[in-house]
Amino acid sequence: MKHESPIKRRKSRQIMVGNVPVGGDAPIAVQSMTNTNTCDVSATVDQIEALQDAGADIVRVSVPSMEAAEAFGQIRDRVSLPLVADIHFDHKIALRVAELGVDCLRINPGNIGRDDRVSAVISAARDRNIPIRIGVNAGSLEKSLQRKYGEPTPEALVESAMRHIDILDRHDFQDFKVSLKASDVFMTVAAYRQIASQIEQPLHLGITEAGGFRSGTVKSAIGLGMLLMDGIGDTIRVSLAADPVQEIKVGFDILKSLRLRSRGINFIACPSCSRQNFDVIQTMNDLEERLEDVNTALDVAIIGCIVNGPGEAKEADVGLTGGSPKNLFYLDGKPNQKLDNMTLTDDLERLIREQVKKRQEREESVIARSTD
Repeated sequence: MKHESPIKRRKSRQIMVGNVPVGGDAPIAVQSMTNTNTCDVSATVDQIEALQDAGADIVRVSVPSMEAAEAFGQIRDRVSLPLVADIHFDHKIALRVAELGVDCLRINPGNIGRDDRVSAVISAARDRNIPIRIGVNAGSLEKSLQRKYGEPTPEALVESAMRHIDILDRHDFQDFKVSLKASDVFMTVAAYRQIASQIEQPLHLGITEAGGFRSGTVKSAIGLGMLLMDGIGDTIRVSLAADPVQEIKVGFDILKSLRLRSRGINFIACPSCSRQNFDVIQTMNDLEERLEDVNTALDVAIIGCIVNGPGEAKEADVGLTGGSPKNLFYLDGKPNQKLDNMTLTDDLERLIREQVKKRQEREESVIARSTD
C-alpha cells in the first residue's frame, strides 16, 4: 500500500522544539507526557527513555515547584529527547528551566501575573530560542470567560487563546504553538477549526482527559482524525489514563492510518471467520508482540482465507493468505513460498525480519550516497 496521503496540510509557521521541527512541512510530531514524580529523577528518566524507544519525538514534563525545576535540570542532562516544561502561574520556575536547557515552555502568559514577569519569561525564551506553547483547556478557562459564556464553548476556548496570543504579539514574540483542548470531541474540533484560520502558528492537537486506554483511544482517533483530515495539526498528544508509552503507539497508529507518518509495521489483518485456515487472532497477537521493536515501515497483510487474501497480499510488502493444506506467503505482491501451520509464526517473524533488514540496508545505502 505505497500511496501518498491525499490530505493537504494547513500551512503554518515552523518552530523548533530542540532539534525537532514543528509546523511548516515537517512531519507531524508525536509526543507524550511523563506521569512520574518529576523529583524522582531516575524514574522520570526511565520513562522518557521508554517513550523514546516507542518513537516519541517530544516529551513534556510537569514542573510544579522549584524543587522540580532543579530535578528537571538533572533529567535534561540525562536524556536526548526534546523536553517541554509544563508550568503554571510561577514565572520564576519558567526562568529557571530556561537556564537549565528546556526546549519549550508550556506556559500561558496571562496566568503568570504582572507584565514585568511576562516580559522576563518572554525575554528568556527569546534569548535562548525557546518556543512557547499556549495551552488552553476547557477545564481551566478564565473566570471572566466562564461568566461570559456560562460554560466552556469553542468560542470561549478560542477567545482564551487569543488573549494569550495578544500578549505575545505585544512583545513581538511569534515562536509559539497553540492547543485548545476539551474532553468533548465536538467542542475540541470546532475550536481548532476556528483558530486554524486566525493564526499562522503550529497547532498542538489533543482531546484532553480522553479516558482509559480503549475509550480514550476511540475518542482521540475520532477527534484527531477529523482535524487531521482537514489538514489541521502539527503535533499530537493522545491523552490516555494508561501507560504513556501507549499514547505514543496510538498516536503513530492514527497517523499511519491517514498515511501521515510511517513507523513500524502496518498490519492488515482480517477479523477471522470459519473460513480461516490458521488461527488469525493468535498469529496477530504473537506477531505484534514479537515485532514490537521494529521501527522500519512495512505493510504486512495477514488474511485467513483465499477470499480477500490474495488481493490484500498483492498490495502489501509482505502478505499471507490462508490455504489448505498450506498457506501462501507473498513477497512484494507475488507468491513466494508456502508455509505450514505448525511453524507459521516463527516462519513469518523470520521472513518479516529479513525484509526489514533489506529495507534498512537500502535506506542506509541511499543516505550514504546522498552524503558522498
